[in-house]
Amino acid sequence: MKIETYTQNNYTISTDKSKLDITAVHAYLSRSYWAENIPMGIVKRSIDNSLCFGVYNENKLVGFARVISDYTTFGYLADVFILEKERGKGLSKWLMECILKHEQLQNLRNFCLMTRDAHSLYERYGFKNIPKPENFMAKKVEEIYL
Repeated sequence: MKIETYTQNNYTISTDKSKLDITAVHAYLSRSYWAENIPMGIVKRSIDNSLCFGVYNENKLVGFARVISDYTTFGYLADVFILEKERGKGLSKWLMECILKHEQLQNLRNFCLMTRDAHSLYERYGFKNIPKPENFMAKKVEEIYL
């Protein structure tokens, strides 16, 4: 897959997985509300099987997101974060813009995500509550990383 890179001021967003600081991604995810205590091996495997976007300030990872997709009909946006010290600079908006313009993610019929607290961010990019939630089903194993 073609590596895409975007640059703005001292920041870069790249889909080059070789640049990712997996230890930093794991450190954030393991304390997040959605992946608390996630093992390093699971993080590595999820990165291996996803289209990843690293956000860097002069080559230091400050943000991350990944998309799980068949690149034709469906995409799922996951593990989106910007480190606390880098927030308030528009990086999450820029990250979303880069994800949504990525060549491999165009014309997906369904692009989904789950969030507890960032609805206003995602709504500005066309994400909405599920129109018929009664049609949506999920199987979730709680506290799997304990």
